[in-house]
Amino acid sequence: MSDSLLSQAEIDHLLNGGSSTENESAQESLGTDEIRPYDPNTQRRVIRERLQSLEIINERFARQFRMDMFNLLRRNPDVTAGNIRIQPYHEFARNLPVPTNLNLVHMNPLRGTALFAFSPQMVSMAVDNLFGGDGRFPTKVDGRDFTPTEQRIIRRIMSMAQQSYDEAWSSIYKLQTEYVRSETQIKFTNITSSPNDIVITTPFSVEIGSHSGELHICIPFSIIEPLRELLTNPPLENSRQENQQWHNTLAVQVRDTELDLVARLAEIPSHISRVMTLQKGDVIPLDKPEIVDVFADGHPVFSGKYGQLNKQMAIKVEKIFTPSLLTFNKEK
Repeated sequence: MSDSLLSQAEIDHLLNGGSSTENESAQESLGTDEIRPYDPNTQRRVIRERLQSLEIINERFARQFRMDMFNLLRRNPDVTAGNIRIQPYHEFARNLPVPTNLNLVHMNPLRGTALFAFSPQMVSMAVDNLFGGDGRFPTKVDGRDFTPTEQRIIRRIMSMAQQSYDEAWSSIYKLQTEYVRSETQIKFTNITSSPNDIVITTPFSVEIGSHSGELHICIPFSIIEPLRELLTNPPLENSRQENQQWHNTLAVQVRDTELDLVARLAEIPSHISRVMTLQKGDVIPLDKPEIVDVFADGHPVFSGKYGQLNKQMAIKVEKIFTPSLLTFNKEK
């Protein structure tokens, strides 16, 4: 038996991956422009659904934030919500100007940290209008940190943005944003585990007169992924009314349901041998209890005093064990 299972020509063919003529023809058919390197570490997560409910939330936030800015600056701003962008976190961070006020917030009860980013143009515009300016003398913010006065004003604007954002979410999902800290460098805002993680960003343009600034809200997709189905479907306006009608109808039907109540007057411990020896005429002594427990289907409902009323045996209710009975009384 020969030691070599393959001939030299076959080995050369395998090492070369085929003939040179086949390789040349394949390269000519594909073209060098259509070939892209594949890197599994930088693959994007494909999200094809349109987040319609999130668009509604952004529009509501823009309207509410415009009113809050008017109350603060006493100038009529124009706040416009941009298109929702789904992109890796490093692309969002790469396009932010320096310095940018970056505010990290928790979105309770969801798990994770979101980002509210105020552009330097918006900060200078807000400071100028708050102190009576009209924007004729723009302030250069590039290359320096924000002053303590600017940081206090930013904190006030951030507080208004949190309230407006919570209210915009109230009809879709009850959440509460919690301020964590503020940064000016994007490398200190680790809201994702990897720069390639997908985030959902929405730019908001704030214009006052001829000057404008931007507010960006960046939310990692991992935070709102549990609400994916809720955000892709638009909310039904009559769902709350239908739920209330269903609740009222169910409450009325439950109140009209017949229920058997059993009052346990006494429990006598004994043995089987004692029961087997009982005969007609035997007397089992028992003590009359002052407080009697009343059960419904084996569950304690209330307790009371045992007695007579209008020549009938009755129990006077002293304590209710089931809190749901109290809610029925309030609804009634």
